[in-house]
Amino acid sequence: MSRYDGRAGDPTSYRDRRSDVGYSDGGLSSYGKSYKSSSVKETEGLADLDGLVPFEKNFYKESPSVSSMTEADVEEYRRKREITVEGRDVPRPIREFRDIGFPDYVMQEIAKAGFVEPTPIQAQGWPMAMKGRDLIGITETGSGKTLAYLLPAIIHVNAQPILALGDGPIVLVLAPTRELAVQIQQEATKFGASSKIKNTCIYGGVPKGPQVRDLQKGVEIVIATPGRLIDMLESHHTNLRRVTYLVLDEADRMLDMGFEPQIRKIVSQIRPDRQTLYWSATWPKEVEQLSRHFLYNAYKVIIGSADLKANHAIRQHVEIVTESQKYNKLVKLLEDIMDGSRILIFLDTKKGCDQITRQLRTDGWPALSIHGDESQAERDWVLSEFKAGKSPIMTATDVAARGLDVKDVKYVINYDFPGSLEDYVHRIGRTGRAGSKGTAYTFFTAANCRFAKDLINILQEAGQKVSPELASMGRGAPPPPPGGFRDRGRGLGGGRSWS
Repeated sequence: MSRYDGRAGDPTSYRDRRSDVGYSDGGLSSYGKSYKSSSVKETEGLADLDGLVPFEKNFYKESPSVSSMTEADVEEYRRKREITVEGRDVPRPIREFRDIGFPDYVMQEIAKAGFVEPTPIQAQGWPMAMKGRDLIGITETGSGKTLAYLLPAIIHVNAQPILALGDGPIVLVLAPTRELAVQIQQEATKFGASSKIKNTCIYGGVPKGPQVRDLQKGVEIVIATPGRLIDMLESHHTNLRRVTYLVLDEADRMLDMGFEPQIRKIVSQIRPDRQTLYWSATWPKEVEQLSRHFLYNAYKVIIGSADLKANHAIRQHVEIVTESQKYNKLVKLLEDIMDGSRILIFLDTKKGCDQITRQLRTDGWPALSIHGDESQAERDWVLSEFKAGKSPIMTATDVAARGLDVKDVKYVINYDFPGSLEDYVHRIGRTGRAGSKGTAYTFFTAANCRFAKDLINILQEAGQKVSPELASMGRGAPPPPPGGFRDRGRGLGGGRSWS
């Protein structure tokens, strides 16, 4: 018996797909069936899938208004919204919420949220996900991708048999950080409430007890960071035998953080005929290679360009400084821009975060810090103070660069330049969200010169001017001597004032 009677589509036949062959299960077969041992043969039914119960995953029925679109209409719509697609039998994009065919209980939640029209990733990604095929989505943060996979997940859950005692989740969302996982859970709770879909968020740094109790009671959706999920699996607090809808969110970040072995172990425990949705802001070779192991016959949708680029709604300023100049430059900048708005300052190290935060507080600035050495309770408190505006300045390591959803961060300051251009784009992407404007300031030292050329490309692509000093470093010239820096009012990014 499924969770609802009126299903949004006809039962789909099982596709033929490869299982995740060619890598070890890392000893995980002790707590669950490993599907790595054999590939799926081209036969009817599930006889060669170890007797797995069939499930529905194709819930898409194209609306008349979408069917009436000509190829020229489709091309023009995709061009205007910067949508690029790849794959076999790619569905047309939708233009209005009513075109997707979501049930009333989902449409009511969309209306309640006040959304006017689908974002580009939703307009193209929803039809793809609702058809039950694997999906690769390449889009920047703040683009609406969380709902692009969560709303189809809710439809998917409601079409499956209800959970029995001891069953694990139906939907599994893997995320790189606790902050992103919590953000996803908030959306899952909001949009799954009308269906009485239960979820839990599994991440480290907090006591396991409440998470274990949620899992034992039974939840349809689990949002998890890889390490804590493996811990729960090894302790037999849950299993992945019923997972038929798998999401890997911010796959590029998970690889950057070294989670590939854990991801492979987890995926080896999930039935190979699942639907997999694979999301990434960038498309480096490592991400592409991993996707080949986990996806079969996938659609691919790219919003904007697959090349690394920054949100055009963000004004970017880059100043060439020495390490010893940074703190005084920061204070002068804060004196110029501080108006009660939220300001997020990124540093490379936890120690640096604490040192700068202490110095700012000593100098009278309302600053708090967030990084990985703090307990989850401390981090939650700091975030709540920041969101409420009680402490409008927050210093952070890259733990906050992705998944931090504070809608009105006005300024981002890169006190330390990050270790990659991908992290630069994600850091400054904490401002300029949901259609608003934002401003990013970056201190750039001689030690960062290897990033100069690619940083210039990002600035130019976004229509930002490049200072002569940075342009010179991009050509391989040494940075100017400390005494040769231009005054702060003229030396940033495009020779503009920071104010």
